[in-house]
Amino acid sequence: MVEAVTVSVEVRERTGKGAARAQRRAGRIPAVIYGDKQDPITISVDDRELTKLFHSPRFFTQIFELNLDGEKHQVLARDLQVHPVTDGPLHVDFMRFNQETRIVLLIPATFINDELCPGLKRGGVLNIVRREVELLCSPSNIPGELVFDLEGLDIGDAIHIGATELPEDVATTTDRDFTVATIAAPTLMPSDEEEAESEEGEEGEEGMDGEEGVDGEVVSEDTAVPDPSDDGANSND
Repeated sequence: MVEAVTVSVEVRERTGKGAARAQRRAGRIPAVIYGDKQDPITISVDDRELTKLFHSPRFFTQIFELNLDGEKHQVLARDLQVHPVTDGPLHVDFMRFNQETRIVLLIPATFINDELCPGLKRGGVLNIVRREVELLCSPSNIPGELVFDLEGLDIGDAIHIGATELPEDVATTTDRDFTVATIAAPTLMPSDEEEAESEEGEEGEEGMDGEEGVDGEVVSEDTAVPDPSDDGANSND
């Protein structure tokens, strides 16, 4: 399960575009905590710390414990505005939750034991249909990833969502046993033997035109070759 990451935040007294720009110049990113039937709190987060967290592949499925003047808020990042040029964070929305909350999240799929997969050993290809799976999660049981085992699978086999065990209080958003990946057949390529036979055939066709004589001179089959006895006859004259 996903463990909470602690982040120190500060109360943001002033709001508005001008105040937000001033915060960013000071190395702080404006943010807000909302949800769970409580009043929103405007806060700011250290720019470098938020940027580091933002580049994590699980930013939107990570539970954060925000430390605000000693008061702890368990939240999930639900929205993030980034700069159109630098891709740096401009503003983030954090949502509070309780144990009764149910959240729709995209959880990454990972695949193990590829070295024990007969289909891949025979040249097959792992065709990933869904790199992320949409799940309805309890905050206390958010899976970090969904693991699918490739051991024993052959070309033509499909991996369905039912092949992995979901944590308690976690379910897919659809009842279908949908496909997550397949072991696809390899693209047909000529074998080494076929290529060798093809090259030999080309050499044979070239040899039909004639044979090489001295110094590379090509002698056609129709060209008459002088009889050595003719030279001897001429020398007697």
